[in-house]
Amino acid sequence: MSGSTIRLSLDVSPELNAALESLADRLGITKADVLRRAIVLYDVATKAKAAGQRVGIARFDQIIAVEILI
Repeated sequence: MSGSTIRLSLDVSPELNAALESLADRLGITKADVLRRAIVLYDVATKAKAAGQRVGIARFDQIIAVEILI
């Protein structure tokens, strides 16, 4: 992250907050870091879609098990 930052305020449902807390706990990071990573992942996915590509989760044998639709 650069030297300067912008603070955001975000209202979320109790369910989304619980999901954020669970992810943060499992990953050992803050809720803000979870959101930062999610934004980066979403950016990659939307750029892939714009380039005519698809985003998915592959099994170890490289077969797409789940496609992520954007």
